[in-house]
Amino acid sequence: MSVRKRVSEFVKNNRFLKWVPNILTLCNSLCGFAAVLYTLRAYELSNYQQMQAIHVFAISAWIIFFAMIFDAMDGFAARLFNAASMHGIQMDSLSDMVTFGLAPATLVAIMTHFLRDWSLDRTQEIIVYLLCSIYLGCAALRLATYNVHAMLEKKSGDKFSGLPSPGAASAICVVVLFARHAEIDIRFLSYMLPIYAAFLGLLMVSKIPYTHMGKWLMSVKRNPKRMLMLVFVLFTVALFKVEALTFWVTGYILWGPAVWLWQLVFKHKTA
Repeated sequence: MSVRKRVSEFVKNNRFLKWVPNILTLCNSLCGFAAVLYTLRAYELSNYQQMQAIHVFAISAWIIFFAMIFDAMDGFAARLFNAASMHGIQMDSLSDMVTFGLAPATLVAIMTHFLRDWSLDRTQEIIVYLLCSIYLGCAALRLATYNVHAMLEKKSGDKFSGLPSPGAASAICVVVLFARHAEIDIRFLSYMLPIYAAFLGLLMVSKIPYTHMGKWLMSVKRNPKRMLMLVFVLFTVALFKVEALTFWVTGYILWGPAVWLWQLVFKHKTA
């Protein structure tokens, strides 16, 4: 009997395993909720406790990163236990909305407010919240569109149309982690981060193709070049830690628009 048939028989005899993907999805949403609650702890700190506040924001960023493990595992578990369903797709997107939509938007808004010494005037406050709202609204549109395609097409390709919400959340998180790790002008982030969040939101609802990282990783064993690339990425992250993580995540974010612009110019010249 093949391994696949053995797993199928095991699942058939242990029906509770069908709940594993949903439990992992719930863990994803709970991580997002924990990240929001932890970010709110910044309100307990004064302007003179900047490093403590940055530490709070960094912990929230790590919680969001940790949630990505559950986000990857629930899909893998659904395929392994043959438990994929429309219910699971809806749950997954709702969890992603909390963890990769609400939590990063809250992190950006509160971190910006803190770095401005809690002294934003009404106009500045409205601008910051509007920029964060663009990120949040685009995340909702992105996830709703993904659900519609999943229900109508019942399959997914090797590429996403638009930046995936976990990728957008990662981009925000690495900026926060890099700010804590590197010696840079942290106050500069109060001007850059909300604009960057809005930019990421627009990428999520764009037509720019992005590689499906889950399928890319699943194909690593069958592709020596991808295996070598993955080993190199993991080696640099292990060696340079936050700096390398920031470089690779930001590179993934910017690679899509760069290739899109290159193809646009190239096709224009050819025509």
